[in-house]
Amino acid sequence: MPICIALLRGINVGKAKRIAMADLRALLEGLGHSRVKTLLNSGNIVFEAGFRKGRSEASELRRIADEIAAAVQAHAGFHAEVIVISGEALRAALQANPFPAATEQASQFLLAFAPDAASLSALAPLQAQDWSPDQFALGEQAAYLCCSDGILESRLAKELLRQGTCTTRNWATLSKLLELVNPAAATPG
Repeated sequence: MPICIALLRGINVGKAKRIAMADLRALLEGLGHSRVKTLLNSGNIVFEAGFRKGRSEASELRRIADEIAAAVQAHAGFHAEVIVISGEALRAALQANPFPAATEQASQFLLAFAPDAASLSALAPLQAQDWSPDQFALGEQAAYLCCSDGILESRLAKELLRQGTCTTRNWATLSKLLELVNPAAATPG
């Protein structure tokens, strides 16, 4: 069974959209997934996915994301955007890091994941703008944002989130997720 990561956008921030990680684990188990683990309280879930035979990985990841979103809606009464990526996609995104020095400020270095390739490609116009002192690069699996003066002060981070198609995680969180995907793995970069 493939190992996947579900990234839920905008949950457990402030008083809105609250859901316990134990409830999320139970929801995914109820959907037929196994070895479900959560990280932090912000909607990071690693699990062995129950893929259906004869379907592409992309269609299965989208189906699973939709099922998780529907389960959260039914259980908690709110909609949360869900992006599901494979463990291999996470590893590839971390290995493709175009800003190796940014890992020294892991909490200010974000990777943005989109629900599909078209949504990620739609971020291409951001590359044409000057975001100094921040940096932006678009990769095959994710977009990379170096927020030099912090995430809350970053015009780039605000613009990316305003577009509403992505969810971001910082390098530190993604490194911990990779360890959950493969406990023997060392963080690339």
